Amino acid sequence: MNKSICNAIRNRNLIEFNYDGEIRIVEPHCYGETTAGNEGLRAFQVDGFSSKGKMGWKMYNMSKAEDLNVLDETFDSPRPGYREGDRGMNEIFCEI
Repeated sequence: MNKSICNAIRNRNLIEFNYDGEIRIVEPHCYGETTAGNEGLRAFQVDGFSSKGKMGWKMYNMSKAEDLNVLDETFDSPRPGYREGDRGMNEIFCEI
């Protein structure tokens, strides 16, 4: 478990990381072990590269993330569409 991610969720800081060779900037909402057994982050992407060309809700396999940086920039509240107790997770380490 990455405590920096949980701190970012608790303090509502944006996170920037390199994912599959491209920079993503996200609002982290839920972090845990996915149903596929990966360390996962449910987040709303607000900037950076998107393979589908869209910002929005994504689940990131954090084993593919590098150079994670918690930014000073914050967000106000959970994004519309966020549901506590993410069903994509077997175990939740932390969430909004």
